[in-house]
Amino acid sequence: MLAADPAAGLGLYVHWPYCARICPYCDFNVRRAVPVDTGQWRAAFRAEMRHLHLLHSGTPALTSIYFGGGTPSLMAPALVGGVIEDAATVLGLAADAEITLEANPTSSEIETFAAYRDAGINRLSLGIQSLHDDALRFLGRDHSADEARRGLARAAEVFQRTTFDLIYGRPKQTAGQWEQELRAALTLSAGHVSLYQLTIEAGTAFDAAQRRGTLTVPDDDRLADLYDLTQAIMEDAGLPAYEISNHADTGEHGRHNLTYWRYGAYLGIGPGAHGRLTIDGHRVTTETIREPAAWLSAVAVHGHGIAEQSVLDAAASSDELLVTSLRLVEGLPAARFEAVTGHTLTSLKAAPRITTLIDEQLIELDDDRLAATATGRRVLNAVIGEVAESLSWLADRRTAARD
Repeated sequence: MLAADPAAGLGLYVHWPYCARICPYCDFNVRRAVPVDTGQWRAAFRAEMRHLHLLHSGTPALTSIYFGGGTPSLMAPALVGGVIEDAATVLGLAADAEITLEANPTSSEIETFAAYRDAGINRLSLGIQSLHDDALRFLGRDHSADEARRGLARAAEVFQRTTFDLIYGRPKQTAGQWEQELRAALTLSAGHVSLYQLTIEAGTAFDAAQRRGTLTVPDDDRLADLYDLTQAIMEDAGLPAYEISNHADTGEHGRHNLTYWRYGAYLGIGPGAHGRLTIDGHRVTTETIREPAAWLSAVAVHGHGIAEQSVLDAAASSDELLVTSLRLVEGLPAARFEAVTGHTLTSLKAAPRITTLIDEQLIELDDDRLAATATGRRVLNAVIGEVAESLSWLADRRTAARD
């Protein structure tokens, strides 16, 4: 079984758990910002890097670093630079590595963009979410639409590569409103945009509002229409989807996230960070302690803050492969499919459910590649479920043949 695809690269994810405020749709591991000891945090990040480096088999140089959160643009630029320096020393850093930092476009954070560039960041990801003030208030954002525009302009001046997020499918949002907002945003784009439908995650403020009946989101048919409109606009703008929610010009694809989707390995450091390592030929999941103070204490004592570490069995690896790779327009190549699942794409064609998916034009399948079609990506969860059932059918058939 292939634990990770080396061709996908090796990533480092750095989680910063603090935000100025908690957005009502967010279910990430975040806390209200507090003063921190930057020296203590740098030492903890470095120690956890070292621990994971020793665990991970055959570590090549990092091809990407991603500072996520939370709000990493609340980190001191010197801390960000220190983490990058330590990553290069401890893990090794490819000369052309992509180093991304998530940021918000508040006026105070805009002023720090140049300092982050000087610290080693070469790609900025801006959490714009909307270009309308009423929508930003609904989404609990700290910035205004004017700040969003100024942030995008300043980011383009400072960084060669930028991206930004927008959220659509908001309550009462019409197709016309979304088209107008998206086209306006595209005039500010520098080659990569992430477009997410609003989802209500368990445990969030929006979840509580929905259960109270004070929040109603568009139904599935309306969301499907908005999704189709989004794809058409982005194709027309020369920024086609390369992943279900991500759109880019040629050469602007997010390399770090491609490592996830192509079943590569990545090390996750910081409170609540997840990772996927290769240990003795197996794919191993890691998850660190979520509470920042407890994570810092654990790292000080043990050299890491890992709360859970487990080997993925064959079935779990196959499921994870499908969930990640079928999000990509490029799909899943035969070699990766066979290495992880133990089956060939040719054998998969024999499964009755696969025949149905092909006939309904929901997937494309030949000896070299499995991919969801544009229609299939509209109902991707269902498609993944059917392919997973087909893998189970193949496994049962193989077991019966042995018996």
